Amino acid sequence: MFQILIGVIFVILLILICYTVMLFTKIKYINSINNKLVRILLSLIPIVIIFLIFNVVNSIVILLHLCIFISISSLIFRMIKMKDKYDLIVLIGIITTIIYLSIGAYLDYHVFETKYEVFTHKELGSNKFRIIQISDSHVGTTFDGEGFYKKIENISKIDSDLFVLTGDFVDDDTTKEDMIKSCEALSLIKSKYGVYFIYGNHDKGYFNYRNFSEADLIYELEKNNVKVLSDEVVELNNYMYLIGRNDKSYQRKSISELTDNLDKTKYIIDLNHQPNDYNNEKEANVDLVLSGHTHGGQLFPLGYIGVLFKANDMFKGMKKIDNTYFVVNTGISDWAIDFKTGTHSEYVIIDIVKE
Repeated sequence: MFQILIGVIFVILLILICYTVMLFTKIKYINSINNKLVRILLSLIPIVIIFLIFNVVNSIVILLHLCIFISISSLIFRMIKMKDKYDLIVLIGIITTIIYLSIGAYLDYHVFETKYEVFTHKELGSNKFRIIQISDSHVGTTFDGEGFYKKIENISKIDSDLFVLTGDFVDDDTTKEDMIKSCEALSLIKSKYGVYFIYGNHDKGYFNYRNFSEADLIYELEKNNVKVLSDEVVELNNYMYLIGRNDKSYQRKSISELTDNLDKTKYIIDLNHQPNDYNNEKEANVDLVLSGHTHGGQLFPLGYIGVLFKANDMFKGMKKIDNTYFVVNTGISDWAIDFKTGTHSEYVIIDIVKE
């Protein structure tokens, strides 16, 4: 179903591109040219320039927004009986796209701090237990290893009981040098119960062209005191369990298998990269589920579409279902798109409060 949706979006994009090119041909100076083929070729120049400046993915994003905003501008002008103002229609579409995606670039590259409070009647060993969550750094996209180091340097100054990385720490395009530097950054963290890592769908790599292996990644993480959890449960203290699940894209145990032998009177934290097993996690009496993966929807309204078509149970924020809290981190970076619209990059602080 989701593949069909992507196909529909692609067809709509082609239609919008054709319509936008048609509007470009009607701009005063282009329209004054008698040769139709020349008019079309001149109208394609802005599209070619976009693809020359940006990578393919970002070019498609920019072009899609440009076509949408020009089409909306054209529709508004038709509604107010000014349908022949092609120069103004195109100009407004271009300016709106620049402003909208400039804000999107800022929201992507600037990392915000987000705080949540969750409540429990269970014992924690103290009145409050603080978790810091980092997700989806995809090192090498909006920052390199040195950039990640500086971010962790600041975040590490925040007192915490537990620090977790919920997947997609690295990507296919991450270099070994950036991976090593990013792992070194994690040694700065001094959480009471340590630093834990789970796999995301990108961490093991898809295309096997990066210059380090999964074993190299695990070695560097463990060398810097990061504990890697792969369908494992650890007892943090006398009151709390931490579950680290394998990503959905790999072979893994069900949440019921991981929790069957646990003492359900203790507080259970579940790290699960993709937020799409909510009903089973709730039924397993997990208290808190931390996820990432969605990048907050990345581009409006993709997050809502993903939930509608059951790709994810939630794409950002926090909600409570029965006795289970769910948090989805929008990610400290992104995968390949240099814009976040309708969301922002973040690291998350979760305070578990004993009622």
